[in-house]
Parts: sequence; C-alpha cells; structure tokens
Amino acid sequence: MPAIRGSESKKKTRRYTRDIDQAYSDLHDPNHLRLYKDTKAVEDLPGLGQHYCTECAKWFESEPNFLSHIKGKPHKKRVRQLREKPYGHKEADAAAGLFVDNGKGVEMLEDPKSTEMDVA
Repeated sequence: MPAIRGSESKKKTRRYTRDIDQAYSDLHDPNHLRLYKDTKAVEDLPGLGQHYCTECAKWFESEPNFLSHIKGKPHKKRVRQLREKPYGHKEADAAAGLFVDNGKGVEMLEDPKSTEMDVA
C-alpha cells in the first residue's frame, strides 16, 4: 500500500542518526568530528552541547541522561558495531565481482602458440 504523502514519507528522517561509517570516522579522525560539531549552533543543541555520545552521535540534556544512555542496550550495540571497520567501496566492488587491477598483468599459463593445431 503506498504512503499517503508519497513514497518519500516512508523514509526514516525524524530520528535519523549518523551512519556507522561516519561514526567510525568520528572516532578515528578528530578533524572529522570537529567539522560535524561546527555545523551545529551551540545554542540550538540540548544542554548547550555539553553531553555528546560520539558512538551514537546524540546530544543529551543532562549528565544523568547521558550516563543512563551509556549503560543502555542501544549504545552497547552501536559500540559493538563500531569495533569492526565498516565496509568501503573497495569491499563492495569485490563482493559484486567488480574490481580494477592496475598492477602487473596476469601471466599466461599456456603458450598460445602451442595450443594451435598443426595442419600438415
């Protein structure tokens, strides 16, 4: 059954958090996180942006809310997901059977001249 307001209204947008690969970059590259935080005005953030969970990319109003979030199941699940490096374009292409080999050419196993039939 189609959505009342069109197919676009079915997409999850209200509570959308940063993707796993973005959160992974936030944890391993401090510049990446700084650039993300600079796009938000401090006055508009909950608790003036003091309590931020890097793994889940969420701001919290107070420290007790932040601490209870850290003890919760969704946060722990996200931390487990972030232990592994997320897949990139290279892995996705390899899984689809597409790859580019710009290195040495593949050596031929057989000499093409020896496979020709001799006509006498």
